[in-house]
Formats: sequence, C-alpha cells, structure tokens
Amino acid sequence: MHAEHPTTAVRTREPGTEGCATAVAHPNIALIKYWGKRDERLVLPRTDSLSLTLDVFPTTTRVRLAPGALHDEVTFGGVPAQGEARRRIIAFLDLVRERAGLPHRAVVDTENTVPTGAGLASSASGFAALAVAASAAYGLGLDPTALSRLARRGSGSASRSVFGGFAIWHAGRDTDPDPDLGSYAQPVPAGDLDPALVVAVVDAGPKSVSSREAMRRTVDTSPLYPAWAASSEDDLAEMQRALLRADLDAVGEIAERNALGMHATMLAARPAVRYLSPATLTVLDSVSQLRRDGVAAYATMDAGPNVKVLCRRADAHHVAGAVRAAAPGGSVHIAGPGQGAHLLDGAP
Repeated sequence: MHAEHPTTAVRTREPGTEGCATAVAHPNIALIKYWGKRDERLVLPRTDSLSLTLDVFPTTTRVRLAPGALHDEVTFGGVPAQGEARRRIIAFLDLVRERAGLPHRAVVDTENTVPTGAGLASSASGFAALAVAASAAYGLGLDPTALSRLARRGSGSASRSVFGGFAIWHAGRDTDPDPDLGSYAQPVPAGDLDPALVVAVVDAGPKSVSSREAMRRTVDTSPLYPAWAASSEDDLAEMQRALLRADLDAVGEIAERNALGMHATMLAARPAVRYLSPATLTVLDSVSQLRRDGVAAYATMDAGPNVKVLCRRADAHHVAGAVRAAAPGGSVHIAGPGQGAHLLDGAP
C-alpha cells in the first residue's frame, strides 16, 4: 500500500444542510488486536490496536431527522431492528443528539453486506457509517479525529474504520485529563507493501458468545491475559517499524502471533471461550503449508471462527485457492486496502 493512500473522505457539511445524510464504511481487520476494555461506558480499550481497512463488505447507512416523531425508527435492509442491536443504535443517537443540542428523533436504515456477529467486523463498518451519517444529519461538523472518538462509543473498532488503509487506535491512559479525548484513531504511515487479505468465511452464522461477553470473561478470569496485553504493546511497536520499511513478512509474523496469543487468552478463560472450529484449524494448517511452499501467507482471526490471510497482492489468487481447498464448505473473498468512512456523493 502506498503511503499516499487516502485515509478518509469525510466531508464537513455546509451550514443549513443538516437533516439527512448517507454514509458508507468498510470493516477493518486488526493486525494488532483490541481485546478488553478498561472503561465500558466510554469504550476505552486496555491496549492500543492497529488494523487494515478493507475494500469489501461495505455498510451503507442513511440517517434522516424526524422532528415531531416520538421514537427512533431503525431498520436493517428494511427490516425493523430488534433487541440489543436496536438498543445500541438508539443509545448512539442519544449521544449525537446530546452533542448537537437537538432533540429530534431519527429514521435510520442500514444495508450491511458483511455477515453480522461472525467475527468479520460488522460492528466496525456499521458504527463508522452511522457516526458519519448521524453527525452530518445533526450538523456536528466533526473532523476525522473527532469522528473516530464518536464512532468508538458505538463500537471500539469502528474508530479505525473512519480511516482507510492502516490505522492505529490509541487506548489513551487513565492519567489523561479527559479520557474520552485521549482515545482516538489515526492513519499509520506505511511503505509500498501492496497487500491483500484473503477472507475465509468458514461459518457466517452469529457467534454463540458475543465479543463483549468474551472480552469481559477473558479480562476477568484468564491468567494469560495480562501477559498478552503487555506483549501486545511490544508487537505494536514492531509492527509500526515493519510497516514503515514495507516488510510484509514481518508484518504477517507479528499479526499471526498476536492473534494466536489473543485466542490463547480466551481458551484459558474460566469457562473457556473457544471460537476456533475444526474448519478454522484446517485453514490455519493450509496457511502454514503455503509458507513451507515459499508463499508469504500469514493468518489472523478475530472473535469468531473465520480466518483472514495476509499476503502479497500478486499471491492472493493462489492463496485463495489453497484456502478454498482447505475449507470447501465456506466462501473465500479477496480484499485490498479500502478507503475510510465517507458521505456518499449525490445522496442526501
């Protein structure tokens, strides 16, 4: 990826154009993982994290103010949102309303092309798109850094999807005068890596244990968690140096060990959280075989059974074929670096 890759395309609306906005955002895959909160209300992480925003699985969200309405209307692809998903979106809208000083309810419609709740960062793209659309509709006029802070309040990883390419989410510190201001995302400089990420969806269904519950359980009960959190900071520093010198092998090695370490902390939780399925392990074995065959391929996994494989763009189709053969019952997608969350041209 070239260093001049656009980091965000967020535009500030002209005064008087508030009321309706449509935004699109893409998921990001963490190469240095976010796992564990130190503040649930402000969504402040325990460690810094670093990710790559993808050019697949976009979320498109339209927010229209509805003055006089008594309730928010929230739909996913035209179907009314229910339960926890609806609660989180309305809580986020309440935060935007508070900051804008406007009481108006809103009509929100989201089209999500990534499987929800399967460890494929659907909440990252979802809340990044909602943050951009809602802030524009309510006339907040936020810059990208402030947008990343706002998106964080909906879903921590959404802060990184505000930016394209590689992005870092700063955890902030408990000693910050304002903890909310201290935790934000920003672009990460990188050399000419030209990476691809092969996404192996071995199970598109929702997880049996939500990421939020798994994080709490891991932080509270896993004896391995403190060591992983400490080593993750070292991984981050090494990763940033590897990105600057465009060393894809080093980037991949660091990402794979960081992800496997995170899953080890979950397996050591009481009771254990196990997202890895037999198909996951088969794909991981195929990635190891690719390396033995001389192909630079490195795996990473989030909270779910699906595997993402970092490789060079020139090797992406070969890697995809190997992964597809290893898990024939799933689907395989090739992604590259994507752009940041942005308002859609020509859309309200």
